[in-house]
Amino acid sequence: MTYTLHIGDRAYSSWSLRGWLLIEKFGLSATLRMVTFDTGDVAQQMQVAAPARTVPTLVLEDGTPVWDSLAIAEELASRHPDAGIWPADPSLRAVARSLAAEMHSGFGALRGDCPMNLRTAYTDFAPSDAVIADLSRLEEIWSFGLDRSGGPWLAGEYSAADAFYAPVAGRIAGYGLPVGDAAQAYVERHLSDPAFRQWRAMGLVRGETLPWYAKDNATGPWPGPAPRPAKAVTDGPAENDACPYSGKPVTHFLEMDGRVFGFCNAFCRDKTVADPEAWPKFMALV
Repeated sequence: MTYTLHIGDRAYSSWSLRGWLLIEKFGLSATLRMVTFDTGDVAQQMQVAAPARTVPTLVLEDGTPVWDSLAIAEELASRHPDAGIWPADPSLRAVARSLAAEMHSGFGALRGDCPMNLRTAYTDFAPSDAVIADLSRLEEIWSFGLDRSGGPWLAGEYSAADAFYAPVAGRIAGYGLPVGDAAQAYVERHLSDPAFRQWRAMGLVRGETLPWYAKDNATGPWPGPAPRPAKAVTDGPAENDACPYSGKPVTHFLEMDGRVFGFCNAFCRDKTVADPEAWPKFMALV
């Protein structure tokens, strides 16, 4: 099946992260189309998939748009019943759907006060009472899912419910929000997940830093896994002749541990420089 997935700026678009994870984590494929947050109204840009007005929007092979992340999850689960988007166990599936639906419709204070910003980590953000209440509810339902399933994810294996809470993990990490040990371990599981790391790495190197997402707070290092040091260099020769992602001839280079590797374009290089160990195809070269 051929899909097109419209997404927004990776650093800021929490719903787009959910939509992309529903493709990436379950072995599906889609052509990506970017909608920028700094060069025009999102609804206007989405006229190509009318009546959709938001991201993510999944366009099916016959041109039908699916413009809501929960609808995307259900449509993909119907079309790919063996992909594992929802748990096979009926009880765990009911838990996962309940968790995803509550995230879809709730947690307004957390969303409003702490917009996702994967480019920044704040060290002195003071959450409001309403945000604290949202965090308490998160801990309650996360504990329910993890206890019921036995983990490591909310319904055992990674499911759509985890895709829906991945941006929440980014918020808790990026704003230094207080949660208990079990919830913090769940957050760190997301931060270490290769797909989450890939999304963040791409968000660091493509798109503008948007000032309206910034907070007037002190910042510090991102609390996820520290990237392995690498840097862009202008010249080869590279150890590899073909880009590890596209298979095309190399034209751009990075250096890591005194070794030089090549890529077919600047984006392939730069996303790898941002977090080399997030990319299994690159690490296979290493």
